[in-house]
Amino acid sequence: MTQPTTTTTVRGEDWYARDLSGQEFRNVEFVDLDLTEAYGTGAVFEECVFRGAKLNASVHTDAAFISCTFTRCTFFDVRFERCKLIGSRFEDCTWDIAKVEGGNWSFVALTKADLHSASFTGVRLREADLTGVRAAGGTLRDCDLAGAWLDRADLTGCDLRGSDLTGIDPAAVTLDRAIITLPQAVTIVEAMGLDLRVD
Repeated sequence: MTQPTTTTTVRGEDWYARDLSGQEFRNVEFVDLDLTEAYGTGAVFEECVFRGAKLNASVHTDAAFISCTFTRCTFFDVRFERCKLIGSRFEDCTWDIAKVEGGNWSFVALTKADLHSASFTGVRLREADLTGVRAAGGTLRDCDLAGAWLDRADLTGCDLRGSDLTGIDPAAVTLDRAIITLPQAVTIVEAMGLDLRVD
C-alpha cells in the first residue's frame, strides 16, 4: 500500500470542536492537526495524510476517509458512526476507548494496532490487514472479517460474537477465553480439521 501523493500541507492548525459537516479535502497533508472534540456529518477526506493528529473525543458520522494514511495519531475516545475508511492505513496510532459503529473499513491496515480497549461493532472489515493486532479484552462484534489477515493477532478475551470467523486460522491466532457463540465454535472446530459429532 503506497502513501497518497499530497498537493497541499496544513501544519499545526487548531480545529478544536470544529464542525466538519459537508467539508471535503483531497490530497492534503495534515501535520500536528488538533481535531479534539471536532464533529460533523458527511465530511470527506480522500487520499489525505495525517501526521501526529489528535482526534481525541471527536465524533464522525457518515464521514469518509478514503485511502488515507494516519501516522502517530491519537484516537482517544473517538467515535466513528457509519463511516467509510476503505483502504486507509494506520501506523503507530493509539486507540484507547475508541468506538466504531457500523461503516465500511474494508482493506484498511491496522497492523499491530493496540485495540484492547476499543470497540468495533457491525463494521465491515473485509480483507483488512489485522496482522499482529492486540485486541485482548476488546470488542469485535458482528463484524465482517471475510478475508481479513489475522496472523499473530491476540484476541484473548475479545468479544467476537456475531463476527464472521470462517477464514480464521486457530493455529495463527490467540483465542484464549475469547467470547463466541456456538455456531462460531463449530466454525473454529472445523477450521482445526476436527470432526464434530453430537451423539
